[in-house]
Amino acid sequence: MRPEELAIMRNDELAIERYTRQPLPTLRDIVAVLFRERWAMLAAFVLVVIAVAASCVWIPKYEAQMKILALRQRSDAMVTPSANAPDQFSNDQVSEEDLNSEVELLNSDDLLRKVVLTTGLAGQSGSSADSGSEVRIAKAVRRLGKDLKIEPIRKTNVISVSYEARDPQMAEEVLKALAAAYMEKHLEVHHPSGEFKFFDQQTERYQQGLNQAQEKLTDFTKGTGVVSAELERDSALQQADAFDSTARQAQTTLLETQQRIRALQTELQSIKPRMTTVVRSSDNPQLLEQLKSTLLNLELKRTDLLTKYEPTYRLVQEVDQQIADANAAISAEESKPIRDESSDQNPDYQWVQAELTKAQADLSGLKARAAAAAAIAANYHEQAQRLGQNEIAQDNLLQAAKTQEANYLLYTQKREEARISDALDQRGILNVSLAEQPVVPALPKRSPMSIALLTLLLAGAFSLSTAFVLDFMDPTFRTPDELAGYLGTPVLAALPKGGE
Repeated sequence: MRPEELAIMRNDELAIERYTRQPLPTLRDIVAVLFRERWAMLAAFVLVVIAVAASCVWIPKYEAQMKILALRQRSDAMVTPSANAPDQFSNDQVSEEDLNSEVELLNSDDLLRKVVLTTGLAGQSGSSADSGSEVRIAKAVRRLGKDLKIEPIRKTNVISVSYEARDPQMAEEVLKALAAAYMEKHLEVHHPSGEFKFFDQQTERYQQGLNQAQEKLTDFTKGTGVVSAELERDSALQQADAFDSTARQAQTTLLETQQRIRALQTELQSIKPRMTTVVRSSDNPQLLEQLKSTLLNLELKRTDLLTKYEPTYRLVQEVDQQIADANAAISAEESKPIRDESSDQNPDYQWVQAELTKAQADLSGLKARAAAAAAIAANYHEQAQRLGQNEIAQDNLLQAAKTQEANYLLYTQKREEARISDALDQRGILNVSLAEQPVVPALPKRSPMSIALLTLLLAGAFSLSTAFVLDFMDPTFRTPDELAGYLGTPVLAALPKGGE
């Protein structure tokens, strides 16, 4: 680069440095600017004052307020199939997320739309072309969302809601409609809808099922004649066991009786039916007397013959023979006395015969008893088998009836819980409540003093800014310093304007 160019660049840099190093404007400079732009500043001041005054006079703003308190007084019971709902452990503190959720619920479009339709905000503004249309309602909803101020108060469980309107009555009506719609929306969101209706339908359903199950059980009892199949079956089995035992005992006794009959028959054959009871022995005195008399005569005759004849004589020998015969007859008579015997029936034979007759009679009874007991036992066994089948059918019917009854009682309890919950919710026992009801504001939102002070501040700021902006945009050099700073060279002489 040439030296001339370097010199020119150096001079420019020095000029810029001198210009940038100009001192800050003094109070005199500021007053001079205000003095130069005094008429523009006054016009801006008056214009702002007039505009604010007109807006405050013709468009006053009334603000209605209400406060919503979020609580944890009650939580809805958990719906479960069991009769007893499980314990719910909930924190009593309201979290920031809970408050923000309620704020978003208050700002929801459907809630604001309901307020717009309830209060008629859609008909207060807008052109007549879209009156009553969805477009006008949407605009009213948007405007209402902007005018509503909903914010949670720090370190509290309170939500502050305010609304500004030209009409104080309308401000109160909007907040009341918002509160009513919010309570309804809160109930709809936090409380399951249709819970009572569902439990009521289920209760009716299971009640019909219970009635049908009871009717089937009654028809079964009437048709079979069985009241309690289990008890009757157990009773039949007990009776069957008793008669089985009786039949076995009768069969055992029957076998014993048969064996006894055989033994009695054998013994009866060995016993005589009669027995000698009295035996008397006696001689024949007349026969002995005749024999002895004959013997005596023979001896006398022998003696008489011996006197006459020799012992060898034939007559003597005949007499001797006769004597020997007489002695033999007497000896025979004496050796064979007369026996007188008495006989009677044998008691052993009679006892054996009586026992045999009794045993034979008992045998027929035992046979009939054993057959009857066996038949009755078989009948009871058959009855127990039939009752066992009836017990299965009756148990199924009873189980179905108990199931229907348990479900009916469960859903009856759940329906009552849902009814109580709905009743409590409808009476306002909610987790949120209105801590401050909206009232008709009697005074505008801002007082005249505050409006006047705000107007002065706003007019003053606007007029001052207007003066400085106009002065900054004016390209005229008013002092030699401005010219020297702009040109970067000293000013040698300056001529005053006009007669100054």
